Amino acid sequence: MKRKILYAGFVALISIGLFGCYKDVILPESAVDPDGPPMAVSYNADIKPMLNTKCALAGCHVSAAHKPYLNADISYNQLVNGGFINTILPKESVLYKKINSDMKEYIPSAADRQKVYDWIRTGAQNN
Repeated sequence: MKRKILYAGFVALISIGLFGCYKDVILPESAVDPDGPPMAVSYNADIKPMLNTKCALAGCHVSAAHKPYLNADISYNQLVNGGFINTILPKESVLYKKINSDMKEYIPSAADRQKVYDWIRTGAQNN
């Protein structure tokens, strides 16, 4: 009787060990070369809609909340005239630093962050 219980316990332990363990495969975000040739980025077609849907939300970057105010009609002026953009040293831009640090959860896509960087380093035009 003890042998059967011991055998059953051994089989159960092996089963748990074999079937209870698995390996999660977490694929890294697709690599983006921040210093490669910049993409053609339009503020009106690419940046403004992204900021409007991901940042200009109630309690976030809308009028009377946190600066810069990123409402679609005033976002460009808020960013460029508010000191959030540095076209000479794009990686030193407040906007670039924020979306790559504590605000990264709101713009999680490396491709979207790359668009912002490319827009800044190509002169941050209102196009």
